[in-house]
Amino acid sequence: MLKPYQQLKKPELLAPAGSLEAFFAAMEKGADAVYAGLREFSARAKAKNFSLSQMERMVAYAHGLGRKVYLTLNTLVKEGELPQLVETLSALEAMGADGVILQDLGVARLIRDHFPGLPRHASTQMTIHNLPGVRMLEELGFERVVLARELHLDDIRQICRASKAEIECFIHGALCFGISGQCYFSSFLGGHSGNRGRCAQPCRRQYRHRGKEGYYFSTNDLSIVDLIPDMAAAGVASLKIEGRMKSAEYVASVVEAYRLVLDASERKRAEAAARAKEILKLSFGRVPTKGFLDSRAPTDIATPTLRGATGRFLGEIRSVRGDRITFETRDRLFVGDRVRVQPKSDMAGRAFTVKELFVGKERVKSAKEKSIVTVVAPFTFKVGDAVFKVSSETAFTMSENACLKRLEAVRTGKIPCDLELTLDGGTLRVAARAGGGAFAATFPLGALEPARTEDMAGVLRAQFSRTGETPFELRSLAAPGFPAVLIPPARLKDIRRDFYAQLAGKVTAEAGKRRGEARKRALASLVPAGVPARPSRPEVTVRVEQLRDAVLLRQPGIDTIALPVSRANIHQLPVTARKLRGDEGRIVWHLPFIIFDADLPFYEEAIDAIIAHGFRRFELANLSHFALLKGRDVELSTDFRLFSLNTQALLSWRELGAEAATLYIEDDAENMAALLAADVPLRRRVLVYGAVPAMTTRIAIKGVKGDAPLVSDRGEEYEVAVRGELTTITPTPRFSLTHFRGRLQEAGCGSFVVDLSQAPREKWRPVLDAFARGEAIAGTSEFNFVMGLV
Repeated sequence: MLKPYQQLKKPELLAPAGSLEAFFAAMEKGADAVYAGLREFSARAKAKNFSLSQMERMVAYAHGLGRKVYLTLNTLVKEGELPQLVETLSALEAMGADGVILQDLGVARLIRDHFPGLPRHASTQMTIHNLPGVRMLEELGFERVVLARELHLDDIRQICRASKAEIECFIHGALCFGISGQCYFSSFLGGHSGNRGRCAQPCRRQYRHRGKEGYYFSTNDLSIVDLIPDMAAAGVASLKIEGRMKSAEYVASVVEAYRLVLDASERKRAEAAARAKEILKLSFGRVPTKGFLDSRAPTDIATPTLRGATGRFLGEIRSVRGDRITFETRDRLFVGDRVRVQPKSDMAGRAFTVKELFVGKERVKSAKEKSIVTVVAPFTFKVGDAVFKVSSETAFTMSENACLKRLEAVRTGKIPCDLELTLDGGTLRVAARAGGGAFAATFPLGALEPARTEDMAGVLRAQFSRTGETPFELRSLAAPGFPAVLIPPARLKDIRRDFYAQLAGKVTAEAGKRRGEARKRALASLVPAGVPARPSRPEVTVRVEQLRDAVLLRQPGIDTIALPVSRANIHQLPVTARKLRGDEGRIVWHLPFIIFDADLPFYEEAIDAIIAHGFRRFELANLSHFALLKGRDVELSTDFRLFSLNTQALLSWRELGAEAATLYIEDDAENMAALLAADVPLRRRVLVYGAVPAMTTRIAIKGVKGDAPLVSDRGEEYEVAVRGELTTITPTPRFSLTHFRGRLQEAGCGSFVVDLSQAPREKWRPVLDAFARGEAIAGTSEFNFVMGLV
């Protein structure tokens, strides 16, 4: 039975801090915690982000208020970046960061083995969308899981009830059109990977379908003020606001609004929600949607007729004369407001501060809504371009210089200290646990008079809480069985000073030594650069869609066939399995990367049926798949969707039982060569041909069918395919490295994957022949192999 709302533990309100101004805005408006990124390894590389020294002061400032700071290391890490990552993790553990939000299992492995003081949180980029995925992370030692945004509130409730790990969910802000962590759209267009924090936001651009223009991939903003009590009742531990690219004004408004609702009593909840919605109008977001939380088939997540620019829509430019643009404003406009003008094309918008404002010929400081206004613009725009207000001079703001001054005044790194005091025969013993170590000292007191108070713990706590300039803060003090005696205040003060001085000398030295040793061990554990060993005859795996196409095994040069675990193939299995008798070891069964909890029974039965027919090779595409196959006598390998961009990730898959891994589809030649040459006990495969799933989404694309492509302003074409609840958007050019076969073999590649599952049958033979000869295929893309993954 669910607890009443008032008796539930109030969820944490977690705010974004992409700048110092946003950090202080979140603190001032009542966020329980913030998440922030460093200048490296952050999934919002375009945010201002922070240096390590700034982050240390931010952590200290937040801790002084009883708040928390989580660090976002939620990008995929290349092999050559691992030494820098080790230095970063060491520094974060030393400063007492409250958690690390991560995507790459290689990062998690380094933390587990060498920096255990850093709690691990699974980013939404890990695509955890079902209970087996959460349980797998629990086994790996994660304390918190940020669920995928494609889940209904009922799904979240069931996961919370059955999980030990804390569950974190997004409640407000921008939504990705594609499933987070599985989008290659931006990367395919120019190597700027969303999984490396550098998304170029192609979703916000305009596309054509059958001659009709629309913003087909541009989502509205998540906003669930009314569902906050339901999220709390479901057991969600942390409510997350998206927006590390957003302004301090945005953060202030959104935190204030949700704080109101979280703190409201049941009797005043409706009133608080109404007030919160008014405050959110100041946040300059997009049209609100409750996403999948309120509906399994929402129709309001993306509206193709709406431009995707964030901010409050003011109007379209009516005329342009020199540097002046004229439009009818739908909202009040002030000198000092910041506006963005969004072109009709797929080009990015440009923002500027309104410094000169006219109504007619009169120069004014402000204009009422529905006024025809003229603004002096520093950039060139066109008639029809849309104008949005993105912040207001009347909203909360704090200058960057003021923020820097406030941060500089922060004293860093107070070490939590737990004390236990005992008195035995006139000798006071003070024992401490701090900085991961223990220390004790004794002080003679001699004969003492009785005290008037019985609360000796309170007396001692009052004295020892005065840590002053020492590096400590008293977290707890126990005085079991301490007699009621009067210790002269001057003597007790001297003892306190002497003890903290001794403790500082010991703890600081030992903590520094431990950190240095951990850092050295972590660096020594990194896999050294290897020498490639050219295989005599590499293995070739061909992916196809239908079980009947396993007849390709009869063709020379094909060692293995990979098939999806689908309803159609399981239906055909009893008949076809007899024809494949003796070749069971040459078939690999590929599990889809999205399996919602409601579909788990089918896949569990399908796995049983596959094994019962003598097959035992499976390819996994999501962390939850390890839980599905746990305890079975099977051979496991990983798909490129289980990110393998560094040797630490490869070692993680091996520890989980995998014998082979397909390297990451976004990777480039230099990093791939390092992984192929590395001495790790795991076979590595390279995908050399296939369709790139630029995006896979649960959002239905309004007005678009798969019978015609979507076309960008640049003429790029994208195929749309709907299968069940998921839609895949695929660039027309196929990915191909067939002409690099020799180079890959020289780098040490002993296994290749040719994916024909999305290719017409008449292309199969030409593709396989091109691979066999090591020749290029016309009209294909090398993706990032030569250009490089940024």
